[in-house]
Amino acid sequence: MADVVIVGGGPVGLYLAALLLQDGVAVQILEQRLRREPHSRAIGIHPPALAALDRVAVASAMVDAGVQIRGGIAVSGTKTVGSMSFASVSECFPFVLSLPQVTTETLLERRVHELDGAALVRGTRVTEIADDGGLVTVVAEATNAGGAGTRITSRLLVGADGSRSLMRSLLGIPATSRTYPDHYVMGDFEGTGENLNEAVLYLEAEGIVESFPLPGGRRRWVVRIPRPAAVPDAIELARMVHQRTGFRPDPATNSMLSSFSPRSTVACRSVAGRAVLIGDAAHEISPIGGQGMNLGWLEAAELAPIICDALAGKPVGQRLHAYSARRRKAASVARWQSEVNMMLGRPLAPPFLALRNHAVSAVSGIPAANRLVARRFTMQ
Repeated sequence: MADVVIVGGGPVGLYLAALLLQDGVAVQILEQRLRREPHSRAIGIHPPALAALDRVAVASAMVDAGVQIRGGIAVSGTKTVGSMSFASVSECFPFVLSLPQVTTETLLERRVHELDGAALVRGTRVTEIADDGGLVTVVAEATNAGGAGTRITSRLLVGADGSRSLMRSLLGIPATSRTYPDHYVMGDFEGTGENLNEAVLYLEAEGIVESFPLPGGRRRWVVRIPRPAAVPDAIELARMVHQRTGFRPDPATNSMLSSFSPRSTVACRSVAGRAVLIGDAAHEISPIGGQGMNLGWLEAAELAPIICDALAGKPVGQRLHAYSARRRKAASVARWQSEVNMMLGRPLAPPFLALRNHAVSAVSGIPAANRLVARRFTMQ
């Protein structure tokens, strides 16, 4: 019997598992994917999350593998209208780390394997949950042909199975959702030219274009579009980037293409009996701003000691209630921040675009305001 079963072997589930394993907790992680997704989704790791990741001895390896984004600039019509430095946001990590999610998961999985080589079980999809008030039993089926199902009993259950969480449904936890009039296409290309290690936001009349550095001398380009669209080819995406920014990525160097329409979903509660939801299972946040994965890590860091005390027989009911309220508040703040980010990137007629650019320039030129925005942007 495991002390804790974690459903979901993504970055948040793996991180929580590493925290618990370090404290001697018997953990079983059930992940339905047989292998990690090769294409990167989340890439930004903020300073508070790096400090949390340092608790499981992976932050240093992540920093070595990633790109340190120490600032950003806002450009409109080929002119720089504002800049931001992250130098003051953290003593230990004065940057946002750009690291493909596949590398992030690889390093976390390696740490989990060092602590317990049998903790992660792939190819397993949970289909039933039974909570008798003292123990939780999960029934799972194999996702690969010829695989065997399993039945595991544990003292506690954690759902970390992502934004379309089956765990949330099985636990009967309702959620509220929002959709937005924002749609994006993105792709990764070889980086050339200036600002190779900076984030660049192109505030254009047709809508924002975002550009971020990636390891290996590559850059990610994100383009706001007026309506949902299928994934474009590399030539079309490069054309859209060039039309708005004057910069043309080389289509021949493209390594990833995607399209997405952000939404947000927040569970009405994160605790149900002996089960807890964390990460995107508890709160899906728009990826614009890169907060969702980071929010999940901070949540896991706060939850882990509560789990350890619960397993030791200590009363944790009030702490769990307070934890749930704090994390819902944090998710609401993150959702608000992502909505502000999307609003600032929407198309504007020239007179209003000029006003927005003037406001960005004014805030950028006031050191105290610049530092405040930088701290907010990096989840401080």
